[in-house]
Amino acid sequence: MERRARRTMMFAPANNPKMLTMAHLYGPDCVLFDLEDAVKYAEKDAARDLLAEALKTIDYGDTEIFARINPLSTEFGKKDVETLVPAGLRNMRLAMCEYPEQVRELDELLTKIEKENGIEEGACKIQCSLETPIAIMNATAIATSSPRVVSISFGAEDFTRTLGAERTKAGTEIFTARSLVVMAAAIAGVDAIDTVWSDLDDEEGFKNEVKTAMQMGFAGKSCIHPSQIKLVHEIFTPTEEELQKSLEIVKAAEECDITKGGVITVNGKMVDIPVIAKAQKVVRLAKSAGMID
Repeated sequence: MERRARRTMMFAPANNPKMLTMAHLYGPDCVLFDLEDAVKYAEKDAARDLLAEALKTIDYGDTEIFARINPLSTEFGKKDVETLVPAGLRNMRLAMCEYPEQVRELDELLTKIEKENGIEEGACKIQCSLETPIAIMNATAIATSSPRVVSISFGAEDFTRTLGAERTKAGTEIFTARSLVVMAAAIAGVDAIDTVWSDLDDEEGFKNEVKTAMQMGFAGKSCIHPSQIKLVHEIFTPTEEELQKSLEIVKAAEECDITKGGVITVNGKMVDIPVIAKAQKVVRLAKSAGMID
């Protein structure tokens, strides 16, 4: 199955009826309905039911819908999965994921629920949220722990808190962790989603961080407000020149099979498998941006 673009993943509280009906209209590639941090303990059951009804009744179009479920170690996590998968949820973020065993536990639960509800096995996908030093050190093991894993995300706020570091706009304290997340995603062949930027008044700082994320190899950025979406899309969307070069490379690669190694020549330049993979990513992003059909 062709990987889709996940340039923006916008957080939205699952207990907010307005966001449940309107979040996708702001144009993010993905919406992440949050049942964990954004919802008070006493409201978790109601939020879950509200999200289930929304999934059954609202057409979210091309927007990819995720839900950040509560950890399975809590009294709410298993119920989140048991309720939301039959309602139509196919993507879930596993919060505070630290070990591959946690992913496999969710995998087994999803397999059971899919069988019980006549859903194709493997249809439900997992995004693992890496938010602690333990999680970062286990990033590759987590990213490769299940074929259901489609992406891993980095959470800087909890990471720096757990580390005992101060979160700064320069980002030096999270550079190593971000690099490890990107490398783990590349090894596993999944997407890496970067952390949120919480200072909505500092657009220049946000712009710089988004550029850094793109240059590091992240597939996209977590967003906490609709106003952040446009800028992220602008930075993560290829230019017309980049697109045309990538289309030429992809076309040449399709005509010459070098999947087992080797190089091809495109416009007098040697092109190998990593360059082809990068060109395919550019084309995928361009499709999501509506630059090509």
